[in-house]
Amino acid sequence: MDQYTALRTIQQTAIKKLKQELNILSFLRLFTLGTALFSGYYLYVTGNQTYLYIGLVAIVVFLVLLRFYDKKAIIKKHKEAIVAINTDELAFLNGEKIPFDDGIECTDVHHEYAYDLDIFGHKSLFQNLNRTYTYIGKKTLAASLLKQLPNENIVANQEAVKELAQKIEWRQDFMANAKLGNDEASFYAKLLAWSKDNNEELPWLTTVLSFVLPLVFISLFVTDYLVDTNDLSSYIFISFLINLGFAFKHVQRIKQENEVSTAIDKIVKQYGLMIHDIEGTTFKASKLVALQSALKTNSDKASVALQKLSKLFSILDSVANPLVTVLLNGMFLYHLHSLKAIIAWKNKNAKQLEYWLSIIGEFEMLNSLANFSYNNPEFTFPTLNTKHEVRFENLSHPLLNAKNRVANTVTFQPQSFIILTGSNMSGKSTFLRSLGVNMVLAGMGSVVCATAANIHPMPILVSMRLSDSLSDSESYFYAEIKRLKQIMDALENQRSFVLLDEILRGTNSDDKRSGTVEVIKKMMTQKAIGAIATHDIEVCLLADESPEALINKCFEVAINNDDLHFDYTLRNGICKNKSATFLMKKIGVI
Repeated sequence: MDQYTALRTIQQTAIKKLKQELNILSFLRLFTLGTALFSGYYLYVTGNQTYLYIGLVAIVVFLVLLRFYDKKAIIKKHKEAIVAINTDELAFLNGEKIPFDDGIECTDVHHEYAYDLDIFGHKSLFQNLNRTYTYIGKKTLAASLLKQLPNENIVANQEAVKELAQKIEWRQDFMANAKLGNDEASFYAKLLAWSKDNNEELPWLTTVLSFVLPLVFISLFVTDYLVDTNDLSSYIFISFLINLGFAFKHVQRIKQENEVSTAIDKIVKQYGLMIHDIEGTTFKASKLVALQSALKTNSDKASVALQKLSKLFSILDSVANPLVTVLLNGMFLYHLHSLKAIIAWKNKNAKQLEYWLSIIGEFEMLNSLANFSYNNPEFTFPTLNTKHEVRFENLSHPLLNAKNRVANTVTFQPQSFIILTGSNMSGKSTFLRSLGVNMVLAGMGSVVCATAANIHPMPILVSMRLSDSLSDSESYFYAEIKRLKQIMDALENQRSFVLLDEILRGTNSDDKRSGTVEVIKKMMTQKAIGAIATHDIEVCLLADESPEALINKCFEVAINNDDLHFDYTLRNGICKNKSATFLMKKIGVI
């Protein structure tokens, strides 16, 4: 937290200095503008040419000051974004709030584990990890939480995350550029649709005339000025009208481009700045180097191409000003040349655009994992194996408060499946979620909440928290049966990591017990790895029948001084204490 406080203080100090500089520039702009107006007035009154030169110099200085002011203002906004990033990080680490998007719209109740493990939503894994500010970044992070990467890709991600974790200033600069874009899904979709649409080249005759007609106008104007005669005035006016009419033939297409460009101009500029950050940094991790190299396409860098597009959009915006439109098109066919440049940009870069944006998404996803690693230096990167071995030392749930969470060591070798017992509130569900969430993190190349881990990444199948589906007219019980069928079908195809929490709650105890036993037996034939939590002690007898595959573990509760005490420590064996009867007696239920 000290680093975030220090970084915020540095930027706040810089912002104060920038405010002073902007105030000085504002005064100088006002002074030079006043000087220009003063000179113009006295030129008109006295006719003294000296005032003309003074006025011209004042206008030039005013324009230079305006450019300086705009640059300083952009820097100030960037630094304010970094201050906001550090403020949010401090609020998050202090437990005040989670000021990050929760990705609730990504929830899929039918996914193998996303709904059960609270991957999305308020206080979810996604919300805690998420440091993305673009749509593609958010989409990439969400997708990474829902899929299993091959081992070599996990190792590549680990290497990239380790490097980015140490580049905190670079990461925050990158995040600030993303944050300033205020990106949305609609902007991303509009940009990609725009790049593939309306990209037909102008007819060759139109291209030729776009140069010839302005050249005619300029030649007539210059000749008339040099010869100092008004004989060409009518021809100049006719040329102006011809140019205007010629430009008007294409005004509809220009307006179509302008409608889109107005909406996405800002985010295109920020995309360009983000890619510039990537291009201008030296990376060592193989994945980061590969992503950086992929941006070097055509003759231009990707950042240069996007900055050029942003400038073209800014030029096109002037079409909204009728006076500027008439003058510039009547003289130079200005917006027609802008249209040609935009069409040329599409035909040169449209095929690479989506890939460039996907690289931004990859960097934002890796940046989120790097931030997670940086915030949790006690977490570890798991080593990987291909022997279906899973071991976590001092495992806990990464979203629990570090001061309160209880860590447990668990291994799934030689026994591959745990039958877990314990009373309500003893920690069974939290332990299962700890296993699931850390397997998800390991499978995407992140650190895990453990002091050491050695895992074989594999598909994760979970049945822990189902809900009635009113839209599908199915009960909780039927939804659970369907989920179990989904798990069994998946196990037919590939050995997987399975987590089950008190299954078959919608039937009588005998049916539940026999059903649970049969589910475990079938999973053993399919060599499932994982754990099942149950309150039924008789289910634990299966471990005696298959000691090579099954093992009993439990969470106990102690009754001390007429009160329940949970230590959330995983033990070998079957739970013995009965807390429900004690608790009901204590509060007067029985």
